[in-house]
Amino acid sequence: MNILSKIFTWWDGATIGTHLFSWKNGEEVGHDAAGNRYFRGKKPNAQGAEHRWVIYAGSNDASNVPAEWHGWLHGAGEGVPESNLPPPRIWESDYTPNATGSMAAYRPKGALEQGGVRARATGDYEAWSPDQ
Repeated sequence: MNILSKIFTWWDGATIGTHLFSWKNGEEVGHDAAGNRYFRGKKPNAQGAEHRWVIYAGSNDASNVPAEWHGWLHGAGEGVPESNLPPPRIWESDYTPNATGSMAAYRPKGALEQGGVRARATGDYEAWSPDQ
């Protein structure tokens, strides 16, 4: 079933066409901790710019691309991020992708997934009335 999903789907990883294009027209320049692979074109495009792209390790979700690789994809630097990054600071946390829409998303008290019961108002709110 994996080969069929590669032929007919675009939302879960790269299609066969993207893999063939990457193999024929690109060279892999690196990968990140999430397993995403980054490529650059062997030839510049019509405007003379370098073509860069990513093949995701899993679903095609742009929030899975760390900031340094996002900058590289958009031409913010010449070298790959691994060679241009300063050493990590002690206060920096590891990258986590956007959890919105997943089971790991934040759900406060009163959210439908938490039972949908909110705490009553404490009395500090007074409704507006056009008669006043």
